Amino acid sequence: MHTRDRSVRKARLTLAGLAVLAAAGLIAGGVAAYSLLGNDDSAKGTAAPTATAKPGPSGSGSDAGGQAMTPERAKKVPLSVPTGQKDGVSTGFAHTVGGSISAVVYFWEEYAWLDDQKARQQLEAVTSPDAMGFIDQQISEIRKGREAINLPPSGGTPAGLTVTTTVEAVRVRTLKSDDLPRGDVVHVWLSFDRYATTPEKSTDDNPLMDEETDFIVKWQDGAWKLTNEPKYWKQRTFPAAYFPDSPYAWRDMWVQVKHAD
Repeated sequence: MHTRDRSVRKARLTLAGLAVLAAAGLIAGGVAAYSLLGNDDSAKGTAAPTATAKPGPSGSGSDAGGQAMTPERAKKVPLSVPTGQKDGVSTGFAHTVGGSISAVVYFWEEYAWLDDQKARQQLEAVTSPDAMGFIDQQISEIRKGREAINLPPSGGTPAGLTVTTTVEAVRVRTLKSDDLPRGDVVHVWLSFDRYATTPEKSTDDNPLMDEETDFIVKWQDGAWKLTNEPKYWKQRTFPAAYFPDSPYAWRDMWVQVKHAD
């Protein structure tokens, strides 16, 4: 195998292991966010899952036509367009649950997976000052990943390697907070795909598919900020596996996202 092809393959496999690197997802049974999404200007026209839907014959929720509802059959949650950029990440998302979803999705798709210096800049731009040790933890994981593919611990993405992350679906919960209004702390699970390409090979024949990771964000100083505060972390829950045609994923409130045109 060509040296560069080996590097691409190693990088892609290592990135799979880095799926936990943004683990800010701490949320437990909090208040379901979809009632808020239903009133969110950025999510108008979307179908909000409901935990009260009666199961159909197969044990899953069904729509009016008797067919089991699934994420791919439901309307998608539209992502809002950011109004700004800071240190390599999009900013300027609305103070709504839909805005929190957009902030998390954009961050994850823009995140510098293998560039510890750029990643630190990005994290500093969107991490809460209350998230003690969070940034250093993420940078440490990036450096471990670099070493795993025989790169120096610190440095940029290897020349010619492009890694693209695409979020397909989200599962959202709002978290309880004693000092913030309902909807100001949100836990977002992401289902995403990742592709690695080079100038010599513009397509990835074996991309990473259906990876999952999660984040917690809170509204602070006029923006959505990543946080790992224990009071929110202890509320963390884990979702049913996401599959676009799964009624169980739908019942667990997975919804597909619609990227801005």
